[in-house]
Amino acid sequence: MAITGLVAALRDRVDGEIRFDAGSRAAYSTDASNFRQVPLGVVVPYTPDAGAEAVAVARDFGAPVLSRGGGTSLAGQCANTAVVIDWSKYCDELESVDVEGRTCVVQPGIVLDELNRRLERHGLRYGPEPATHMNCTLGGMIGNNSCGATAQRTGKVVDNIARLEVVLYDGTRFWCGETTDEQYAAIERRGDPKAAVYRRLRALRDAYAGEIRRCYPDIPRRVSGYNLDSLLPEHGFDVAGLLVGSESTLVTVVRAELELVPVLPERTLVVLGYPDIAAAADAVPAILPYEPIALEGVDHKLVRDEQIKHLNPDALDELPHGHAFLMVQFGGETAEEARSRAEALLGSGHRADVEFLGDPVREDELWQVREAGLGATAHLPDRPDTFEGWEDSAVPPERLGEYLRGLRELYREFGYESDTGPALYGHFGQGCVHTRIPFDLYTAEGVATYRRFMERAADLVAEFGGSFSGEHGDGQSRGELLHRMFGPQIVTAFGELKTIFDPDDRMNPGKVVAPARLDEHLRLGSHWAPAEPQDLRFGYPHDGGSFTQAVNRCVGVGRCRQHHTDGGQVMCPSYQVTGEEEHSTRGRARLLFEMLDGHGDETIRQGWRSEEVKDALDLCLACKGCKTDCPANVDMATYKAEFLSHHYEGRQWRRPRSDLALGWLPVIAGIVGRLRLGPLVNAVTHTPGLSRLATAVAGIADRELPLFAGETLQHWFARRGPRGDGGLGTVLLWPDTFTNQFHPHIGQAAVEVLEEAGWRVTMPLDPVCCGLTWISTGQVDTGKRVLTRAVRLLAEHVRAGGLVVGLEPSCTSVFRGDAPELFPTEQDVRRLRNQTVTLAELLTRHTPGYRPPSLDGEALAQVHCHQHAVLGFDADEELLEAAGVRLEHLDSGCCGLAGNFGFERGHLEVSEACAERVLLPRLRAAAPEVAVLADGFSCRTQIHELDSGGHEGIHLAELLAGGRAPRPGPPPSWARAALFAGIAGVSAAAVRALSPRTSRRRPR
Repeated sequence: MAITGLVAALRDRVDGEIRFDAGSRAAYSTDASNFRQVPLGVVVPYTPDAGAEAVAVARDFGAPVLSRGGGTSLAGQCANTAVVIDWSKYCDELESVDVEGRTCVVQPGIVLDELNRRLERHGLRYGPEPATHMNCTLGGMIGNNSCGATAQRTGKVVDNIARLEVVLYDGTRFWCGETTDEQYAAIERRGDPKAAVYRRLRALRDAYAGEIRRCYPDIPRRVSGYNLDSLLPEHGFDVAGLLVGSESTLVTVVRAELELVPVLPERTLVVLGYPDIAAAADAVPAILPYEPIALEGVDHKLVRDEQIKHLNPDALDELPHGHAFLMVQFGGETAEEARSRAEALLGSGHRADVEFLGDPVREDELWQVREAGLGATAHLPDRPDTFEGWEDSAVPPERLGEYLRGLRELYREFGYESDTGPALYGHFGQGCVHTRIPFDLYTAEGVATYRRFMERAADLVAEFGGSFSGEHGDGQSRGELLHRMFGPQIVTAFGELKTIFDPDDRMNPGKVVAPARLDEHLRLGSHWAPAEPQDLRFGYPHDGGSFTQAVNRCVGVGRCRQHHTDGGQVMCPSYQVTGEEEHSTRGRARLLFEMLDGHGDETIRQGWRSEEVKDALDLCLACKGCKTDCPANVDMATYKAEFLSHHYEGRQWRRPRSDLALGWLPVIAGIVGRLRLGPLVNAVTHTPGLSRLATAVAGIADRELPLFAGETLQHWFARRGPRGDGGLGTVLLWPDTFTNQFHPHIGQAAVEVLEEAGWRVTMPLDPVCCGLTWISTGQVDTGKRVLTRAVRLLAEHVRAGGLVVGLEPSCTSVFRGDAPELFPTEQDVRRLRNQTVTLAELLTRHTPGYRPPSLDGEALAQVHCHQHAVLGFDADEELLEAAGVRLEHLDSGCCGLAGNFGFERGHLEVSEACAERVLLPRLRAAAPEVAVLADGFSCRTQIHELDSGGHEGIHLAELLAGGRAPRPGPPPSWARAALFAGIAGVSAAAVRALSPRTSRRRPR
């Protein structure tokens, strides 16, 4: 294939972004499955027409095509050696809404949650809702025939599609849907390519109608295979229905007309506890007549896995007694209607331990237990890795209990069953079971066992009259097994259908028809031999000390590709504002995987020196949001620091100047503080012309620089000394660089609050630092030395059981998070981790009888991203509630400054865009008297510079102290005068030094 010509033609003819670079190909080399196929390249079209033109160009060069949405497919259908068309960045419009007809027309890249957000004002929504609803696209849902928990009420995607606009590989383009005999006759009369397709489809249907009726399982969740049953007369010869679930193997969908359902305004939840998961499944048929809108099953192993990973702790406490649970949700137009349905079920004498919830907040929390299933069962400590493959089989609901017992027996036979797994959960009301199995995909024997299990499991489901896939599609995982479910004649019909739409097998080849083997193209496999890096900076204690295993945590679920921060999620800010796969946590993890890959056809060939990986990591804000928000706990901030440390090893001269200016900020600030040069430095950085020169010399973005304090916190404390009787003991207040040098008023307020609460406060008076700025800029060796010094300095205090209070979240999180990762075996580091607390934690957890002052008023909380990820905000909320503060916790994610990120050259646009998503609009709408709680120095700096409404961020310590401490002001006039006098003197000296001299004889 003439790749060079293909690329040139795509760039010439397609209105979009054409990417055939190694980094893009690496980012799209896999989905959420076990498989890996490096694409030829990626096309990101600006419009649906541009996407259609990309197919035309590919046809001219004979290139395969793969249409991709959110890339979360679990069966391998979104990985192929093809031209990948990614619709998700630009083709995301809701083009029209017909409220009366309850339909809408969408482009394929629109995300489900975003669609339902836009439909909300009409009282409508799209019914099917997979667990990935926050990042899955409608195009991907159509490709997979997605379902989700709501399918209990609304059905699968195939049940909610009115029409599709499709493009065939040969260029034929048409709208399709249900077709009456009259409409069919009209199409026939046209005699165009569409007529030829329809004619052949009708002939195919007529030839196989009896076999379709005989072989297709009559169950709610039959997703496997092509929807040939949609062509039957009783289904209206629905060509759109036929194409739903075809996984980009037949056509490219460029638009879709969806059927919508009314929003149910009220719902209530009943949770039933059972002795085991099979008993819970046995109870399903008796519940179905009460018409729940969702009926989900969860076993105790999933609950335990979530407890281990600290997921949804509050919700888990709501569960009734039992080792398995059914979550039965009822809906209605009124709360009474929903509740009466639930009470009817409970009044039927159902034997189970019951929790009846009517609080929507508690219900949502419990629902998160179910939606967290994929992440909760992946990468658990001290457990074998689990994988997809047999993760969504479905059987008739009335036989679900039998099937689960048979599946458990199969697990035992193959050595997969244990006290710790696999967990079983799923859409039990429709007989669909989710699970991840500890397949050994690292050895030849393990892969062979995986194949045998898949074949036996397929026979088991066929025996129960079920479907290999009840939600996620066949792809490569189950494509070669379809004859075991449908028989040879239907599989032959699948091949004939493929020939009607794609005779040359150019549409996502190797899936469903003429499929690749289920043990082919494995991302791991017995030949996987990654280059395990040596001399690592971090310890990776949760991954056996292996950077490769840490990078391999990503399971591709795509939670990092969120488009809104609803729900308090922080990751991944750069994806939120760019929409770029490589700027998501998943995309970066893929590039790092490819960098280490042992397949032999590496896309990333330069290892630690890779510019592609560096470019992908460049827009990582190191916010640490993924450390908590990612279901697999990918820690991209740590991986970035590790990579940058090696990338510049032995060539520090290639580092950006900003790494030196920002990384060594604590040293620079320490010199300024000790020599009391703050006013003079402030005059330089806040004088027009000079400020731009200063930022240019430092290599940082042209933005306002923070003001140094006239007196540091340490100087103030040395002059003032500790006070109070310290009835509760002594606590050490950590004077981080930002509080000490820039905002000492916060430290002063904290000292007053702590002393009033009964603590005696002490503080190191020598120069100290946690090493954060060196770590975040990838100067990890220096950061470790600085951190080691801090640990030694604090050792005596923590060995005596003393607490360390951190005021700056990013520095506090170093002690709680980074230090144990850097020094996993050091006892003093462990003590420091366990004994470091935030101000709110100290006052709520360690200060008996403390009552905060009455602070009646409203406040907005911009929670620092490191506090969200490492420290938590629960104690702050508890304290503020006790103080009478009416708090709004902003779902704004990272403020966009993120320490050094927002000051680095080339990042300003992304930094400001992050702030503009939620934070700044909310501040502009807030009344002037509303307090803006922002404990993070970065957050306060971003608010100060960008909020046009004049709000200033305030630290919790200031709020509790009633704003008594002084805040820094602009440089005093004498400093400017001294600066200009100094500049004049230096300039005169420079002129004299540079002027030509004449020789004169001196008289003797």
